[in-house]
Amino acid sequence: MQAVYLDHAATTPMAPEVIEEMTRIMSSTFGNPSSVHQFGRQAEFELDLARETIAESIGALPREIVFNGGGSEGDNTVLLDVSKQMKHQGNHIITTNVEHSAVIKPLKTLMEQGFDVTFLPVDKTGKVTVEQIKEALTPETILVSIMYGNNEIGTLNPIKEIGQLLHSENILFHTDAVQAFGSEVIDVNDLFVDYLTISAHKINGPKGVGFTYIRSTKPTPVLIQGGDQEEKRRAGTENLAGIVGLKTAVSLLTPEKKETNKEKYFIFEKTILEMLDEAGIEYVINGDLSNKLPHILNIWFKNVPNHVLLSRLDLAGFAISIGSACSAGDVKPSRVIEAIHPDELVAAKESVRISFGQGVTEDNIGDFSQRLVATIQSILKK
Repeated sequence: MQAVYLDHAATTPMAPEVIEEMTRIMSSTFGNPSSVHQFGRQAEFELDLARETIAESIGALPREIVFNGGGSEGDNTVLLDVSKQMKHQGNHIITTNVEHSAVIKPLKTLMEQGFDVTFLPVDKTGKVTVEQIKEALTPETILVSIMYGNNEIGTLNPIKEIGQLLHSENILFHTDAVQAFGSEVIDVNDLFVDYLTISAHKINGPKGVGFTYIRSTKPTPVLIQGGDQEEKRRAGTENLAGIVGLKTAVSLLTPEKKETNKEKYFIFEKTILEMLDEAGIEYVINGDLSNKLPHILNIWFKNVPNHVLLSRLDLAGFAISIGSACSAGDVKPSRVIEAIHPDELVAAKESVRISFGQGVTEDNIGDFSQRLVATIQSILKK
């Protein structure tokens, strides 16, 4: 049997159309977009087209899109530089305790530099409320960073409502939408966000490339200095092939495609849970089935060590995960699961993440569900 990949929240296979377009660029368009000769102009044309296409997909202006190395670079750039630019107005930043490490770590760096950071606790489903944000605001608050959808449990936050609140208070708002972009229809103006970060490899694009949306009326963050690329906002010759790959991946994700995927993933989720129920397997959903990203399903199987379950399923040809892939192979307990089960920390050692994506079929899910049940039953018998 061919191995089945169910870890699309970690990364995704590139779409054939993406590979085709990237190959076209690598084969024919090698010029530097900053060069003034015809080879440079050809590259600049492709770069401008990508910027326009991506801007249109989120209701932004082309000049508000800055290409970079991915979500982690985007998060670091916004948090580290915007905070320093705004320090004359205050030093208080608000976030949650379940953000991606690319948000948590730079904020801890800012704390070492004298900034005051509030890490709001989430509820048992992993969500933060608008009321929590409002209560945490102080006259010193300059920036709020809240993830759109959690990368481990999929929980969606009320980004639009938070955006409206912060807009009325004239406080800058950043959201890490890396995990959400592939399934949610996003309009930056409707959401009232000032900064939004995206990574291509989560949406069947290439690794090592992404973009940051920067509202044109707000402070422009710059982290990497050098040349004047990206209108002096991100130095370094643009990765044109990667950017065109990103553009192609975005083009494939039409609102209709996102809705079709949602419906398909709901069927996948229903199949898995029904089979677990029929087998009498005890489990707890981490997160909220009625308010989450459709491609992520995180489950706590009581008395089933997640590293054992992961290994056995891997040997059987099914790839799932324990938590965020950005821990670089570290299998320590998930801090997200610990945050939503503070009184039952064992949950972090018994939870797994199953995530759907391109190429996964109903037959794959049926086979996986059977193997999942059999493997759990085998572990519990010992």
